[in-house]
Amino acid sequence: MDYLQARSYLLGKPEAVEDFPFGPDVAVMKIRGKMFATLASEQGEGRMNLKCEPQQAMMLRDMFSAVIPGYHMNKLHWNTILLDGSIPVGEIQRMIDHSYALVVKGLKKADRVGLLAKYGEALQLDV
Repeated sequence: MDYLQARSYLLGKPEAVEDFPFGPDVAVMKIRGKMFATLASEQGEGRMNLKCEPQQAMMLRDMFSAVIPGYHMNKLHWNTILLDGSIPVGEIQRMIDHSYALVVKGLKKADRVGLLAKYGEALQLDV
């Protein structure tokens, strides 16, 4: 998965929006104002920060050399994924889905219920 594929997948999540609060070089993907990913490119290689359950974050770092502790993030809850082609696309999509689901589950109940009513299974909230 490269930068453009990652951006497309991230923005394909229900109600995902792209913002640039840290400047033009880092895209921040949000759902209802809450960040679920960052996406940047460094020396032509994409990199993205994704939220992750702490034990799973550690396991992913052990499994993939392209998964490292979250750059400029809480390293317990965030991983940085280097989009260098070494991680299968399906696994990166699963990590994105997991990050999105964690953030949706942390939204206010009214927001969560509204999203579930509008999108149902498309939210993929199995964490």
